[in-house]
Amino acid sequence: MHPAPSTLLTPDDRYAFARAARLREIGIGEAPVQEFDDFAHRLALTLGARYAMVNFIDDNRQYFAGLYSPTAGQMVQLAPQQDQMDRVMARDHGYCPHVVVRRKALILEDVCDYPRFAGNPVVDELGIRSYAGAPLLDRKTGMALGTICVVDTDVQPWGRQGLQTIKAMAQQMADRVHHIESGLQH
Repeated sequence: MHPAPSTLLTPDDRYAFARAARLREIGIGEAPVQEFDDFAHRLALTLGARYAMVNFIDDNRQYFAGLYSPTAGQMVQLAPQQDQMDRVMARDHGYCPHVVVRRKALILEDVCDYPRFAGNPVVDELGIRSYAGAPLLDRKTGMALGTICVVDTDVQPWGRQGLQTIKAMAQQMADRVHHIESGLQH
């Protein structure tokens, strides 16, 4: 049985335009950042996941400013012509938009166990079976600017330890974003 269409909708995000403006103000979310790629690599290794992202969400898309993919076991420098995961994803794909709106971490050890999430396009298009993500909370506004997340094509038993880890690492990245902004102001 497929979930009702209303359960698949991307949540209403009343802060989308304000978030987009804030990301422009900080100067992130439009281009890859090597430091964020390195962070995504550490995140994937720490949680034992196939992919990891530092994701910023504006009013119409998600942008992976940090990305780790298992190609040759190394970080990948993605270009549009490469046959690898792209850095841009529609807002209605994936689970990060739910994390941003809720402003809370989300662990889905098996997305198929949750009718609300099992019908997401990333399940069929990319084969995603598990997800763990946490919001990047902005110190100035309190809004979630994006997420850090890991995804895998296999079911992953992240449990409470995975939840604690993703939350702690999200705080590290949020602190880094704050320092980046502070550096721009000096």
